[in-house]
Amino acid sequence: MAGFFRSDPLKVGDRVVARRILPDTPGHLSDVIGHVLSVDPLVLRPQSVGGFPSQAPAIEIPAELLKIVKKLSPRRIRNSDIRAIETATAKAFPGIEHRWSGSGQWLLRAGDGVTERSNSAAPLGPSAGFDSVPLEEILDFYRSHQLPVRLLLPERLGNPALRMVSADGWELGPEIIIMHRDLALPPLIDDPGHLSFRIDEQPDEDWLDLYHFRGQPLPHRALELLRTRIDGQMGFGRLLTPAGETVAITRGTITAAENDRVFLGYSAVEVAPAWRRRGLGTRLGAEMLRWGAEHGADEAYLQVIATNLAGIGLYDKLGFVEHHRHRYAHLN
Repeated sequence: MAGFFRSDPLKVGDRVVARRILPDTPGHLSDVIGHVLSVDPLVLRPQSVGGFPSQAPAIEIPAELLKIVKKLSPRRIRNSDIRAIETATAKAFPGIEHRWSGSGQWLLRAGDGVTERSNSAAPLGPSAGFDSVPLEEILDFYRSHQLPVRLLLPERLGNPALRMVSADGWELGPEIIIMHRDLALPPLIDDPGHLSFRIDEQPDEDWLDLYHFRGQPLPHRALELLRTRIDGQMGFGRLLTPAGETVAITRGTITAAENDRVFLGYSAVEVAPAWRRRGLGTRLGAEMLRWGAEHGADEAYLQVIATNLAGIGLYDKLGFVEHHRHRYAHLN
């Protein structure tokens, strides 16, 4: 599945697995997992327990001995950790109808027909990453709602579906990075421009008017679903000028996964054009992390398209690191 995730160029600091030919035993291969110290030539620092860089000597792999190199998540992540965040996300974006497949391994969701998070089938059962895809059941579900067929494919959990959508008739969307951090110590809050922060249970027209999805305004029905009841708690945050103008917004959700893990989901971030590049995104994120911690969340997650380097840089400042990636598959 190397071609489906982490196709962006290799860079220093990436965690990778490199398959190499052993120079003293031609025909024998060995895998090295570590962090990239140099790209050309490829030099790796082997990882320690937990996936972090170790103090072991660096290993240089000459190009003629390198068979393949594959980027990994920055830390070692269990399938159950991926499933926990994806389950918490699904509860935050349930759509109009959601039900489990007959096997109990896929969650089928239908909503506004626009946003993917509430209009996709997701492999969230404990054995979904190993079982076959209940395609006919998924097709029937979306036909009944007169909606296009979309699959949410988290890495590893979605491996059976990824093999299936490699065939003709399917189109894969962009890589989306799911970033994560714990909330033991929320970041300190700066106050650019003496703005005030407010969070409401429901958004008003000022909040809704400012929000866009991937740069485009959402239809009214899709906007309404943002504030529909979820399996958890919602909060609609904003930054206000002293005159009461809304200049930045976000949506926070508090939802639970298995093993009593409670997550803050951080989404719908928007800053008014005239107020960008002033640190408002950092301030807004820090406020929402504090709100999540105060309302019982132990961990936080967000999603960002892999090509959005500015967004990734902002979330790095807020203490988030890459957890895993997913993509959507659309049936043409």
